[in-house]
Amino acid sequence: MKKGKETTIYDIAKQLNISASTVSRALQDHPGVNKKTKKMIADFVAQTSFRTNPFASNLRNKQTKTIGVLVHELNSNFITSVLAGIEKVTASEGYDIIIAHSSESFHKEAANVKNLFNKRVDGLIASLSFDTSNLEHFKPFFERGVPVLFFDRVEQDGNKTVVIIDNAKCGYIATQHLIEQGCRRIVHVTSSLNRNVYSQRYKGYRDALFDHGLPFEESMLMVEDLSKKAGVSAANKIMNSKPMPDGAFITNDFLAAVCIRTLKENGIAVPKDIAIVGFNNDAIGELIDPTLTTINYPGEDMGEIAARNLINHINGIGNLEQTNTIIVRSGLVVRNSSLRTP
Repeated sequence: MKKGKETTIYDIAKQLNISASTVSRALQDHPGVNKKTKKMIADFVAQTSFRTNPFASNLRNKQTKTIGVLVHELNSNFITSVLAGIEKVTASEGYDIIIAHSSESFHKEAANVKNLFNKRVDGLIASLSFDTSNLEHFKPFFERGVPVLFFDRVEQDGNKTVVIIDNAKCGYIATQHLIEQGCRRIVHVTSSLNRNVYSQRYKGYRDALFDHGLPFEESMLMVEDLSKKAGVSAANKIMNSKPMPDGAFITNDFLAAVCIRTLKENGIAVPKDIAIVGFNNDAIGELIDPTLTTINYPGEDMGEIAARNLINHINGIGNLEQTNTIIVRSGLVVRNSSLRTP
């Protein structure tokens, strides 16, 4: 189908026998254009294919009114809730968002960062992939003064604004809860310890064992990815451990749910034989039987806080170049999967 010609402000001006600048000002509701002329133009526009071009207008103001959002995956309740929080703030402030995801690949992340920079976004909110080891690919943003704010998975080098939860504290209270339930041999199922979220949760786990006089065993650390296959693998390793662990702190709710189902299919009772705590407070935690004790990770709050801080900086309020670690409150949600004592 042949593409029709777009109506321009010059076409409108010619038809109405007025200047293009008058049309432009009227479309922006400029007070210098009288109401009668504004109505005449508005009535004419309603009958044509004319579309305003906010992108061109914003470029004249050296803004695109867009914010880039870079995440490590999209198939995640947590990320979905973060995006909801970001969109809530950006929409209210008149910004559009461009979402890109790295699929846990540094190379795809770097390509996305370059693409978002070339799209001239006014700012960037980013969560890093598993194998990202430095922030060199963000250098064009830093050099041009385009604000970047990191959340969840971050590089905590003390030089960038980050929005996180206290992962070490959460790892500690999850492990401590299992100890309080009588668990003495607690396995920790986690993911890449190169990422801050998992390394900090692991630290909390280790600290809780130490403070309660329990030994750490290398065999009790299981590093997996976050797939269904990994959950089955973790359950099989738990069942094959001699003696079998009586507690498990698993740093992802989906992984924990798959693990619980696999254990139950093999005759292992949860929490009687092994008490389990997950992480994230995803919806699946209330659907699995038994319901999953977990750490609440308020993704929507995190998204709102990240977006609000970024937009404030764009508008000249606050300074992301100053060291700024924003801690979002989180806590333990106790359900049936861990309750071994009244």
